[in-house]
Amino acid sequence: MSFQITYSNDHFFKYLIHIFLMCVLIISCNSKIKPLTAQQIIDKSIISSGVDKLANSSLSFDFRKDHYTATRNSGDYIFSRRSKRNNSQIEDQLSNSGFRRLLNSKLITVSDSMESKYIESVNSVHYFSTLPYSLNDQAVQKKLLNEVKINGKEYYKIEISFSKENGGIDHEDVFVYWISKTDFKIDYLAYKFDVNGGGVRFREVKKEHVINGVCFFDYNNFKPKNSNISLSSLDKAYENDKLTKVSEIILKRIELVFN
Repeated sequence: MSFQITYSNDHFFKYLIHIFLMCVLIISCNSKIKPLTAQQIIDKSIISSGVDKLANSSLSFDFRKDHYTATRNSGDYIFSRRSKRNNSQIEDQLSNSGFRRLLNSKLITVSDSMESKYIESVNSVHYFSTLPYSLNDQAVQKKLLNEVKINGKEYYKIEISFSKENGGIDHEDVFVYWISKTDFKIDYLAYKFDVNGGGVRFREVKKEHVINGVCFFDYNNFKPKNSNISLSSLDKAYENDKLTKVSEIILKRIELVFN
């Protein structure tokens, strides 16, 4: 025995209207989804990399011949670099209170010009070592650029600049970050600098270290083969083999403790 269900023309017409309205509703909802802002992308990157946990932490690592430590406590910080020179130990400290240099544990006086150089070099290493942690600092200005693909992978592209107030010695530097649209981690970054004659650099992630849920990265560091290549076009230059590798940024003996 079989049954056959039949629809009247009126019932079938109502059914079509119902389907049509559902489609309109779905399309309307999708059209209301707003694209992410630069701020939202940076926030997601910070969470994805786990660096939000650094707000209350003690971090240490070796970079090249020096030992670095960073202690953060709810806005207070002490960044240090310990170096050995001619059988002496030099420690540079940068904190909320300013800068000081210790020679064999004794405080010494340095000229203003040298102090600026020491501050820049210490701060630079700590800045790069914990990216994207510092990208929500007070002086940071974020600009969302056009999305791009690098080697077939989709990226958000964000330009970072700094206000003069609270922007530090190198407030005129400009950075670009390529943040993966899938996991919101920074795979590439580039920056323009003015010191030592100026120039631009492009970095690709070489290796990821995950320490207590926080991601730290090693990089391959490149410069353009042609000095006319602009900061914003370094991604294309990278794809087209127009960059030369100049160094590697490798962190060793990374240790992290939460306060």
